[in-house]
This record gives sequence, structure tokens and C-alpha cells, in this order.
Amino acid sequence: MKEKTNKQFLAIILMLFCSVCLSISPLIWKLMPGYNLIYLTGGFILLFVGAFLMIFAFRFGELSVLQPINSMSYVFSTILAVLILHENIPKINFIGITLIIGGVIVIGISSK
Repeated sequence: MKEKTNKQFLAIILMLFCSVCLSISPLIWKLMPGYNLIYLTGGFILLFVGAFLMIFAFRFGELSVLQPINSMSYVFSTILAVLILHENIPKINFIGITLIIGGVIVIGISSK
């Protein structure tokens, strides 16, 4: 039982790292000056790492828990857009982000 809990925790951590990778890659492309091959390659590498982490996480955890955690990439993307690109968040987006975070917490707490 404890081994299953440890694997589920590992899967959740991997999925959070996946979400971070999937949110940084479009930021790199947004900051890309022209068609710079280094930025383009860096973005693709992060996408590849994110996809690999996702596949690896699915081997250890429950799909019904991990897939909603993947939606945290929207939250991370918005936070990065505010911090780095100085974009404004409309109130409706803030409400949506709050609902995503709340849903992930509820699903995480209610998982086995």
C-alpha cells in the first residue's frame, strides 16, 4: 500500500514538472527574436521533456488524478505571462485559474 502511495506521489511530482515544461516552451517562442534556431530548439526540447515526463508519470499514477494536474500548465503559463511579459489578467481569467487550482487540489485530496 505504501509503495503505491509513493508511486502516486512520484507521478504527481512528474506531472507538475511536465506542466512547468509545457508552460515554459511557448514563453520561449514568444520571446524568440525572429526565427532564432536556438529559441526554437529550446522550446521543442522542453516540449519533448514535458511529453516524456507525462508518459513516465502515467506509468506510476492514476489517469483520473494526473490528467487534471496537467491543466496546471495553464496556471503556470498565466503566471509566467504576468511576471515576464507583464501581461494583465482579466478578472474572468483569474476566476478560471482559481477554479483550476481548486479542482486540482480537490482531485488530489480525494485520490486514493
